[in-house]
Amino acid sequence: MKTPTAHLANLDMNLLVMLRELLRERNVTRAAERVGITQPAASAALSRLRRHFADELLVRAKGGYTLSPLATQLAEQVEVVCSAAERLFAAGTDFDPDASQREFTLLLADYTIAVLGPTLARAFQERAPKVRLHLRLVRESLATDVADTIHLIDGMVAPPVSRFRLPGLRSAELFRDRWVCVVARGNTTLTGDRPTLEDLATMPWVVPFHDNEGYPPAAPMSRQLTLFGIRPHVAVRVESYQAVPYLVSGTDRVALIQERLAGQVADRLGLRVLECPGEPEPIVEKLWWHSNYQEDPAHIWLREMVVAAARGLSSDHKPDL
Repeated sequence: MKTPTAHLANLDMNLLVMLRELLRERNVTRAAERVGITQPAASAALSRLRRHFADELLVRAKGGYTLSPLATQLAEQVEVVCSAAERLFAAGTDFDPDASQREFTLLLADYTIAVLGPTLARAFQERAPKVRLHLRLVRESLATDVADTIHLIDGMVAPPVSRFRLPGLRSAELFRDRWVCVVARGNTTLTGDRPTLEDLATMPWVVPFHDNEGYPPAAPMSRQLTLFGIRPHVAVRVESYQAVPYLVSGTDRVALIQERLAGQVADRLGLRVLECPGEPEPIVEKLWWHSNYQEDPAHIWLREMVVAAARGLSSDHKPDL
């Protein structure tokens, strides 16, 4: 019986790269171009992968290919494995951002991308034009697996919570924000600048990452409502922070969103931004990484870039209240 090590030694690691590109592109010709091989060689690799998994993986459909159910499951896994392999073989005592072509993977929420992403992208373009960024969107539930996840990525941006108190986990504060209420400008239920808890308790809500099954919910916005003593009438649940203001615009709904995000979209979407009642918890966003990367030159550079990008954020982000 072969040991796991023997199985690994017999694997053709080139097939991992080919699998990633085939699942990304859903097209044999484009996958071949990305890897730098001929189309027949890519077709042969797909045949080997199909035999290995005993699955079609790419299923012919009108106008192209779609992913089989197994391929959909493999797509996320192969991204993680390839990223981990790239980090492993890129490790060393030196790191030259001008010449490096490595890829860094950061896990963060779409709200954080809206706030920090443009500044970070510009900094990478200026300081390390060949280095690639892979920004993976985090779901609230994914953060519960942080002990395993943090080994497979270069860093994660998230607020501090109790489940992050793990051996080997390091962090640095990036920026702070606060919760505000948003309603459509035509909303007649809330007319003042600061709604009361009684007002909010009777209104339909848009909430991100809200679990109808558990109470009290763990998602940050839902946690604030719990602290306010409000069990909201949830009109819309959505797996995104950035989508929330769009689902409030032009309706009688209300939502809590981050002030920095409100400042970006309120005028464009016709929203009024109101002070929250009570004393909501401050939003503290941190960069998290595993201590295994503490002294690695590439990861030191990455952390410096992310922290510097956060320090470069404008403090004048407040919308008109």
